[in-house]
Amino acid sequence: MKKFLLLMGLGVVMASFTVQSDVSEIVNALKSANAESVSGYFDSYIDLTLPGKEEVKNIGKNQAGIALRTFFNDAGIHGFDLTSQREAGTTMYMAGKLNGKNRGYNITLLLRNKDGHHQIISVRIN
Repeated sequence: MKKFLLLMGLGVVMASFTVQSDVSEIVNALKSANAESVSGYFDSYIDLTLPGKEEVKNIGKNQAGIALRTFFNDAGIHGFDLTSQREAGTTMYMAGKLNGKNRGYNITLLLRNKDGHHQIISVRIN
């Protein structure tokens, strides 16, 4: 019984490191302005809002990645500062500031824990 409990505890600890690793990788991708890496964490369909454009609901992962990459290139995004991060159940909220060539942009990400990994389900930039 002790071995079983030890293995279960070890499994929980390892799963928590995987989840935190996902979040750290997303933050690092934003800090390095790597839209391709960020979009690798998109769910199959996400909601996307970019400055000066209408919110697009249920946009496919590939189209959303292209739109994000285009925005990063056009705005000259070169960094990110995390300002807030909260988790409730299987949902996580992250907010921060994207640093562009001429101005900063507020970004809000909504993530969902799915099969032990965080996936981005909503991106809002304004």
